[in-house]
Amino acid sequence: MQLPDMNLLVALDALLDEGSVVGAAQRMNLSPAAMSRTLSRIREALGDPVLVRAGRGLVPTPRALALQEQVRTLVEQAGQVFHGGDEVHLPTLDRAFNIRTNDLFIALYGAQLLSMMHEQAPRTVLRFVPESGGDDDLVLRDGRTDLIISSTIDLGPEIKVQSLFNTVYVGLARRDHPIFDRDITPETFAAYPQISVSRRGRANGPIDVELANYKVQRRVALITPSFHSAMFSLPASDLILPMPANILNSVQRLGLPLRSFEIPLPLERVTVMQAWHPRFHNDPAHRWLRQTLKTCCEVDP
Repeated sequence: MQLPDMNLLVALDALLDEGSVVGAAQRMNLSPAAMSRTLSRIREALGDPVLVRAGRGLVPTPRALALQEQVRTLVEQAGQVFHGGDEVHLPTLDRAFNIRTNDLFIALYGAQLLSMMHEQAPRTVLRFVPESGGDDDLVLRDGRTDLIISSTIDLGPEIKVQSLFNTVYVGLARRDHPIFDRDITPETFAAYPQISVSRRGRANGPIDVELANYKVQRRVALITPSFHSAMFSLPASDLILPMPANILNSVQRLGLPLRSFEIPLPLERVTVMQAWHPRFHNDPAHRWLRQTLKTCCEVDP
């Protein structure tokens, strides 16, 4: 039996991932002309156009989409055959890792993560990149970002994910806020102006969905991109800030005159995840980073 050319599988994986002959050529260190010839060979082997023109770009055919996950799995398995035994020498590892996340995660785990990394790999550099809106899979695909850490990740089907921890949302307000003068019900909770923290500038979310079940609507008066900037708006106002409960210890260390309370709604727990591109999945240094991060999040900050 004649075996297929594995190079065609690798090229097909790159073409479907990049959605571009030029992008796939750059990834495989080929010229665009050489990649175009490879695409022609793939089309002939499959009896399918694979990628077709749509405006200025290329889009995969239904046959290509159906094959994408199978092709990716085969390429990863082949990589494990040749590189599965690779190890990284941590004491001499000289590498900068780029992690995109929000200020809350950095405040909670940044210093602790760096300390754990430097215990084993003292020459590594940890670089945090601020969140932006709606392009998570593209950011991972370009290869410049190692990990995205978030509870709301806009991902393509190829992106790998792992749960880091779960948390719930609580309310935060100034210590002498009038909300503490009586029982906190959905009605009293919604009676005061609130802060929405959103990198996309959104005012509404799961809290508003639950309030609607009680025929109650809150008023979001302030929208900020970060939790820490929101916190400093609380001491001199009647604003309320819904925020993850696992940050409360950090809030207390800041010494702000703030008090937390349970939000009187059946809100679901929030799962914070780390996500990475398949190109890094079997990289020993990247695997070590992910394992270290997972361990870091299992320790109370």
